[in-house]
Amino acid sequence: MSSHSRIGAPHTSRTSGLAIAGLVCGIVGIFFLPIILGPLAVVFGAVALRQNGSAMAKWAIGLGVVDIVLMIVMFVVAANNGGSLTWRVG
Repeated sequence: MSSHSRIGAPHTSRTSGLAIAGLVCGIVGIFFLPIILGPLAVVFGAVALRQNGSAMAKWAIGLGVVDIVLMIVMFVVAANNGGSLTWRVG
């Protein structure tokens, strides 16, 4: 007989690595390269959501969508400014 019992073992939930990768891509994508990191965040979040349905995966998808919308807004602003994206203060 074994001296170890599984009856009282605590159940720990593991965070998906894909959910973490999607969340990181979504956060970094707000500031740098939203054209690449936004879709990556959505894909990583969707795969992680199918695997375990964590809240972190939902946040990754949401941030990826924000990245994509931000990218589209930047393209529209650049197109309306003759192809340049410059900010003038004052």
